[in-house]
Amino acid sequence: MILQTLDEVSVDDFSAHTGWSPKPEGLCRGEVCVPAPGSLRADGTVDVEAAAARLGMPLVHDETHRVWALGSATLGGKALATAAAADPELITRDGEPFRLSSLHGRKVLLVAWSSY
Repeated sequence: MILQTLDEVSVDDFSAHTGWSPKPEGLCRGEVCVPAPGSLRADGTVDVEAAAARLGMPLVHDETHRVWALGSATLGGKALATAAAADPELITRDGEPFRLSSLHGRKVLLVAWSSY
């Protein structure tokens, strides 16, 4: 969910974009409800920061472009902390060393397979 502000997010917008609906028992998606005190403001808008914290949703702010991005709920805090890929040294079929960083600036599809 991309937001211009965190101050005026309606319950309907939050529900439509995240699947989580504020209810008296907390934030709910289907049968799953998470207690989320402070997530629903008195004016009927959603406190996105409080909801994100309770649901384990990553929330990042881009000051340059003045936008917020709210990621998917993880409930277990299993979201990636960074999108930086590792830069292992791999060996090509010709036996030459190769690093992913040599492809910097290009789109890359990395396919991994294992027999186990």
